[in-house]
Amino acid sequence: MSAIPELFQGLFDDAAVFPPGNLPLAEAVPAHRAHRLAWYAAAVGPLLCGAGRLGELAAVPDPARQTGPLRVGLVLPGGSAELGPALAAAAPFEVAGVELAARDAGEAVAALDLLLPPDVPAAVELPRELLRGDGLGDALDVLVDSPYRAKFRTGGVVAEAFPGEEELADFLTGCAQRGLPYKCTAGLHHAVRHTDPATGFEHHGFLNVLLAAQETDRTAAAEVLAERSGAVLAKAIGALTDRQVTVIRNSFTAFGTCSIAEPLDDLAGLGLLSPSPMPQEDR
Repeated sequence: MSAIPELFQGLFDDAAVFPPGNLPLAEAVPAHRAHRLAWYAAAVGPLLCGAGRLGELAAVPDPARQTGPLRVGLVLPGGSAELGPALAAAAPFEVAGVELAARDAGEAVAALDLLLPPDVPAAVELPRELLRGDGLGDALDVLVDSPYRAKFRTGGVVAEAFPGEEELADFLTGCAQRGLPYKCTAGLHHAVRHTDPATGFEHHGFLNVLLAAQETDRTAAAEVLAERSGAVLAKAIGALTDRQVTVIRNSFTAFGTCSIAEPLDDLAGLGLLSPSPMPQEDR
């Protein structure tokens, strides 16, 4: 039996090499291998790597390679033109997924249909400015007729990269109404919505997003996203039925986090996880 509840299994994609973590690949690879062997391994998704760094990743010494290829999620910020070369460069790895940035959902779907192996999942990220008003529904309608997920950016290194509750609620409920799965990226490595004391940035909490993922009403979703009490969120999480957990995780499939330890520590602090001791190097 896994030490990780179903609600959190495979939720944390390892984005250690992306800002603000920026861990060197030579350190990120052994750290990721350690995550995959730890008691919390069931919570950890693939190591995310940008298309432009796959050659560097392949050159990193990886003694564990003999036990199995590294599971890698390909992040393609340059759009469809990067897809073919990235898939070729990723030959030494197990490609666990592709995250394709695009300005046109139809173009992204066409490229993925043409080049992506059928057993590799993909998510399409469109710029947030194109997902406002009618643009949101139009883009989601294209994706719902495809085998691909949506991807939404929930943070970054500037305040403007963090969407407000209403904007994120629009995206979440638009996906929920269509039965469209999605992943999120950036800014979500803490469980509860909060204001970062160092930057003043308003961060969404991944527990808020998990609970909002079951909502089809925009106002209700925005209220959940605005909740700042860890105790309130933990109580709501504890009250979820098995069916609700399935609905939530069929919708919100994963998010990229530059820290694996922080979300686990938050869950433990809220009484939602009973951890085994974490190795010192994972902290």
